Amino acid sequence: MSPRARAAPPLLEARVGVARVWCTGRAHGNVGDHVGDAPAVVARNRAALAARPGMPEMREWVWIRQVHGAGVHVAAGPGPEPAPVADAMVTAVRGLALAVVTADCAPLVVACDDAVGVVHAGYRGLAAGVIEAAIASLRDIGTGEVRAFLGPCIRAPRYEFGPDDLARLAAQFGRGVESRTRDGSPALDIPAAIRVVLERSGVAEFDDCGVCTAGSDGYFSYRRDGDTGRQATIVVLP
Repeated sequence: MSPRARAAPPLLEARVGVARVWCTGRAHGNVGDHVGDAPAVVARNRAALAARPGMPEMREWVWIRQVHGAGVHVAAGPGPEPAPVADAMVTAVRGLALAVVTADCAPLVVACDDAVGVVHAGYRGLAAGVIEAAIASLRDIGTGEVRAFLGPCIRAPRYEFGPDDLARLAAQFGRGVESRTRDGSPALDIPAAIRVVLERSGVAEFDDCGVCTAGSDGYFSYRRDGDTGRQATIVVLP
């Protein structure tokens, strides 16, 4: 290695039962293909991820076109093209890399004994029931207790939220989702809402990485930066 060369920074890694999970950050480049970046740049960043040790080859990756809804794609193999419209994916196929992209929304991994899934959950998806839909789909194709992991997302101290919308979400998920920003403005606590959904869904274990995208320069944040790139959360059933 030359004096000026540097190793690629580590990914945030986790285990959710048998599943392997990776979360990228700004240092790994924009992997979102819908935010105005040059397609060749996005493709290069995605290929660099697939080339990292332990990652499936790029032909084994599955991406979706996220629309802040509650649709779930059941992946039986790589692709398809064009990417299906959904905000969650599940699979029982070993070796597939399921990926969602985020820049403040919550990337949630769910896994049981023999199936895995990943969810893109912003406040609209939460209200629409995307997490419940993903867990139901996971249970349809897998067995055993469901476990979950929350990757980097925006946290209440930096997520000012309109009081009317906050009241509607509090009616759906309980007053525990109501919080305050650092300056005392009303805020939404997305991780708190996710905990409520997981408890109602009978999820056995939940681990939260604790990273705030808006509070860390290491991650893309739409709330902090406006138009920006996207990081990925990837799950694989080995």
